Amino acid sequence: MFLINGLFDVVYSVVQILTLLIALYQFAISIFGIRHRKEPITRKPEKRFAVVIPAHNEERVVGPLIDSLKSLHYPDTLFDIHLIADNCTDHTADVGRRHGAIVHERTDHKNVGKGYAIKWMIEKLKEYGSSYDALVMFDADNLVHPDFLSIMNEKLCSGHKVIQGYLGVKNPFDTWVSVSLAISYWYDNRMWQHARSRLGLPCALGGTGLCIDYPLLQEMGWTATGLTEDLEFGVRCVEHDIIPVWAHDAKVYDEKPVTFMASFHQRLRWQQGHFNCAKRYLVSLVRDSIKERRFIKFDLAVYLFQPMRALTIFAMSIMLFIFNLPFFDAMVSLHVHQIIPASVWMWISAILFLEMPLALLLERTNWRAYVGLILVPIFLWTWGPVTLQAYFTQGNRKWHHTIHKRAIRLDQIQDR
Repeated sequence: MFLINGLFDVVYSVVQILTLLIALYQFAISIFGIRHRKEPITRKPEKRFAVVIPAHNEERVVGPLIDSLKSLHYPDTLFDIHLIADNCTDHTADVGRRHGAIVHERTDHKNVGKGYAIKWMIEKLKEYGSSYDALVMFDADNLVHPDFLSIMNEKLCSGHKVIQGYLGVKNPFDTWVSVSLAISYWYDNRMWQHARSRLGLPCALGGTGLCIDYPLLQEMGWTATGLTEDLEFGVRCVEHDIIPVWAHDAKVYDEKPVTFMASFHQRLRWQQGHFNCAKRYLVSLVRDSIKERRFIKFDLAVYLFQPMRALTIFAMSIMLFIFNLPFFDAMVSLHVHQIIPASVWMWISAILFLEMPLALLLERTNWRAYVGLILVPIFLWTWGPVTLQAYFTQGNRKWHHTIHKRAIRLDQIQDR
């Protein structure tokens, strides 16, 4: 028992230190997210875009997306809308044609998933005959702000090659699950993505609202076919010294799950993909960051480490709960060394949580978002079980489709 107690004490002490350092790191970066000044659009439309929409059975929502793209404040002669009807068994292709998209029907029941569909489409574009300066990706359930391509044109003309747009939510107040996810996104957009962009650090790619320089894409190729194709491509960009940048005013609105189980399965896929990326790239990023003295690679390694940190904290919290039960304490004497005083954890937790209402204030969200803060701690805790299952099922590469139903339009979001 003495050996078990000593081992547990060492592990718990390491976890305390790592958790404190990462919390302080996150807080230090988030300070730079407080200030935001809208960047003016000064460049005339110049870049030609291939807008790519991977879609699997999305007949309910793809029409409003295409309509919002048709309403962009950008010459329609400078972008084409390519809809991938990927293994569809509904009328997605018909809806796409009716709304004016160029539809490409794909049937491949072996290579299933968004990453494979994008790879297939990129090969098709080589045969299409049009020359493009950049490729932009959207999910079929999205809606797009009218200035999106104008902002991407501005960024590309300024020399940036990989740009991530702002990830908004089009159904934030449907349920406690959707509002919890929306709050998480508002926080991440402002206090993590925007903050890191101001420091010259790479932003995390979100898989939608993503703009990639077309010659760069041809040079690098698209090998990201895992469960988190966006994260894989972002890591490869940093390895090639390409810094993905954040465009805070180029907004995309995404539909979030409204039930806990739908959210659980979606987050499970994210974490499974995150674990796979960490396994492939984490050690090499840390090694290269030291060898090359490149802080951006260390920063990305910290991001890849997040699921392991969440898993460790969750496991240790469960163990401590069990070990502190009266019946367990009566049978086994277990003592752990609290390196960081409880008061320090209380202040750190309070400060990090208070950054959420600050982000809501800075983003000028609806008052209902503040009510949703009440349930956010419960939702955040559920990342523990999600991450735990992801760890034991990280070898599962099966793509689970998230069903989308909210066929609302952009003007309805702006009124919410």
